[in-house]
Amino acid sequence: MSRTAFYWDEKCFWHAGNNYAQLAPVRKLVQPMVAGGLPEAPETKRRLKNLMDVTGLSTEIDMLNGAAATTADLTRVHPESYLQKFKALSDELGGELGLRTPFGPGGYDIAALSAGLCKHAVIDVLTAQHTNAYALSRPPGHHCLPDWPNGFCLLNNIAIAIEAAKALSLFNRIAVVDWDVHHGNGTEHIFYDRNDVLTISIHQERCYPQDTGATDARGNGDGAGYNVNIPLSPGCGHNSYLYAMDNLIIPTLDSYNPDLVIVACGFDASGYDPLSRMMCSVETFRLMTRKLMQLTDNKLVVVHEGGYSEMYVPFCGHAVVEELSGSRTTAGDPMQARINGQQPNSRVDAFHQSLIDEMVDKFLSAV
Repeated sequence: MSRTAFYWDEKCFWHAGNNYAQLAPVRKLVQPMVAGGLPEAPETKRRLKNLMDVTGLSTEIDMLNGAAATTADLTRVHPESYLQKFKALSDELGGELGLRTPFGPGGYDIAALSAGLCKHAVIDVLTAQHTNAYALSRPPGHHCLPDWPNGFCLLNNIAIAIEAAKALSLFNRIAVVDWDVHHGNGTEHIFYDRNDVLTISIHQERCYPQDTGATDARGNGDGAGYNVNIPLSPGCGHNSYLYAMDNLIIPTLDSYNPDLVIVACGFDASGYDPLSRMMCSVETFRLMTRKLMQLTDNKLVVVHEGGYSEMYVPFCGHAVVEELSGSRTTAGDPMQARINGQQPNSRVDAFHQSLIDEMVDKFLSAV
């Protein structure tokens, strides 16, 4: 048995979000795009799977499918009224709910399947079937509130998985580290009043959503102190992310001592993403994964979220799976030299170091 499970399903690539040209609805003078529509397109995920097949990495891990999340799973997070509305549109021609969350016929079933892949990965690791796991979930989930889908997210995959594991009494404490470039507002909202789930989001400040993700959002009631936001200004890259990981994220997790760490893994903080202005590289994601694995004795669940460069996302994802599995099969980084040339300094800049240091004092005293 491989120590690493990789959950995926071809049907997740069939989720459709048309009638958009990038982020603008097609109307009046906004011309439809020849291919695709929303930046959240299947090729970023499919090409990751394809790259793993071509390099041979797929043969070194357990490639698995998982059943869709059940209605009982979904209603632990989402109200029946929302799910009924979603399914009714899905059973016809599809539609759109919330903000920038279009879907085609069968969209409900595909979203439930995406959540199911995440659920199986989490339960798989918590029950020691595998040491770690990667869920190639699509559509993504971290922006979805209980009754308000937004930002390409129709169901909150990670929250559904956590609640399914809680129903089975598989953990006391879980931590979610969200390094998608956009703030994980949905996951934050769902667990904001609880201390059994620590939520950490490192993101580009005011990118999306523009009104969430500030450092003073720390949780409420029993959850006070158990939500950590690390907003970084545009232009941050490898050094700033690793500085935050070493000085804030790892110490916070160490203090919290969770039974499992789940990564909301977006690759849109890369230097080649159309929806952000960050400068991370393949090596950034590789080393962040390595540092979390060192903390957790390799026990980790990684759940795919955003990332919109069809060329670059597969290399970032390949590096994360390399780290999870301990494989020596590598795909390299076709853009490393160019990204290095755009951020030549070997150390984190003084501004972001001081910013993160201020957060350290604020956050570690609370967890």
